Amino acid sequence: MEKTQEIAVTQMRASVEKQGVSTKDYSDPTILRFLIARSMDPEKAAKMFVQWKKWRDEFVLLGFIPDSEVEDELAAKKVYLQGLSKIGKQPVVVMKANRHFQSKDQLQAKKFVPHLMDKVIASSFEGGKEIGNEKLILIVDMEKLGYKNVDTRNCITGFQLVQAYYPERLAKLFLLNVPWFILSFWKIISPFLDKATLEKIVFVSNEEERHSFIKEIGEDTLPEEYGGPAKLVALQDVTVTTLPTK
Repeated sequence: MEKTQEIAVTQMRASVEKQGVSTKDYSDPTILRFLIARSMDPEKAAKMFVQWKKWRDEFVLLGFIPDSEVEDELAAKKVYLQGLSKIGKQPVVVMKANRHFQSKDQLQAKKFVPHLMDKVIASSFEGGKEIGNEKLILIVDMEKLGYKNVDTRNCITGFQLVQAYYPERLAKLFLLNVPWFILSFWKIISPFLDKATLEKIVFVSNEEERHSFIKEIGEDTLPEEYGGPAKLVALQDVTVTTLPTK
């Protein structure tokens, strides 16, 4: 870590402690993620960290969201966890958008975000040791997507939860097989996303972009649908080791 980053981390920890929240159980890389998300401003990053800690303590009571609390979301089999990418060794998540329907249980839909994110982050570890990068790559496949699958409210909520409570966790978002009508939908949700998030979103719409996509993910990790040999692995079928607080 650079000297300037070390100073910022120390200043942020002090600011958080002044607000009555302890940082002793959290590593410097964790603190640094909040700083990067707030342009290395210790005070703004401290505010974000305190808000995150309050949300975590109130919303994720067990330290994780068990399968039993998101059964409907898992039953749709719309999310898959495929291992690590070739470039960056980042967890690869595949989402089949045509298997998503507007949730009747909004609380469960919100709980699915930390359930998914925590499991993806945990997949970067094996035996307590980090084997990959904690930033994830998300592939959203929109093949056979219909209007019934478009869920503006939950999409905005999901992005906002990730931005607010999982800073610097998204490496890249690839959008595949995007139908024409999604462009109107995109105009609605894009204003709710910060600039840093928007820069990580890639519409794969031509051969050059597809080549870059395959190169970054790696053919061995890609499911058969996208030119690789791998089988899709449903999120609920992936077993991860419970991580200590970081």
